[in-house]
Amino acid sequence: MKLFDNVFIPFIAALAFAVVGCNESQNFTKESAESKSAVNLETSAKVTMPSAAVNTPEVEGTKTIALANGASVTWIQDNEGKKFMPRELFSDASDSLYESLNMPAGLPASVSTFLVKTDGKYILFDAGLGAWGGQLLKRLDALKVNPDSIGLVYLTHFHADHIAGLVKNGSAGKMEKVFKNAAVYAGKVEYDAWMNDIPKNDLQKNIKALYKDSLHLFAFGDSLPHGVLAMDAVGHTPGHTAFQISNLLVIGDLMHGYALQKFHPEINSNYDMDKAKSAASRKRIMQYARDNKLLMAGMHLPPPGFAE
Repeated sequence: MKLFDNVFIPFIAALAFAVVGCNESQNFTKESAESKSAVNLETSAKVTMPSAAVNTPEVEGTKTIALANGASVTWIQDNEGKKFMPRELFSDASDSLYESLNMPAGLPASVSTFLVKTDGKYILFDAGLGAWGGQLLKRLDALKVNPDSIGLVYLTHFHADHIAGLVKNGSAGKMEKVFKNAAVYAGKVEYDAWMNDIPKNDLQKNIKALYKDSLHLFAFGDSLPHGVLAMDAVGHTPGHTAFQISNLLVIGDLMHGYALQKFHPEINSNYDMDKAKSAASRKRIMQYARDNKLLMAGMHLPPPGFAE
């Protein structure tokens, strides 16, 4: 695949960083394993869904839920087909614990983004895989949402499968914005870490340079446009952020293996950069969601991306 020609060759290498970050290429989808565990995967990994569904046209790979404040949130599946997180990703888990799940094909998951409509405005949480197989633009088109109508993009962190969808290959092979009219909000802690401390950051630097005139940095605890609260969820990355809007809690990559981590939040994925902080954030935020009866939206939760 030709991506951004010679102007943006580092994009390919940076996307490959997902192998050590949030790689979406390890689908572990052997047909024999899937068929043996299909019934179990449909039951054991099932999330509890709220009843407040919105009466919208049915679009493949999406689900729309009404929020308490009158807004709506749409889960958008950015990956093609089924996705499973392999056992090897959870080296913290003992063999006996993992085998007790009876999921030999891997843990059901997704690569997801979330579109909120509030006050007649569109807010996108994370931008997905982009040229690396992302389905976001196709789903938006099916939902009759023009990317130019999205006014805000909130980023949970800077791994490739969350930011690559901000850009596309434009004329003369140059990288172009996908969301031309959007203000992009990112955590200052995350931004500083990727710009100064984390290697293999060509993708991050190039995207941030492209959006420099519309980039806004926030601190944990800040109240952002449309009543969005930025929350400390560090550990997966140095500035990993959760966002609350009304009764929705966008948890980013707090969980990569929902079927395992919903009962064992102490277990990390190997993608988590600081495992101690990641486990602490997962326990704290999951408890916060329970205490406040919030609907969680996770970028790697199994379809349809929500959990209570």
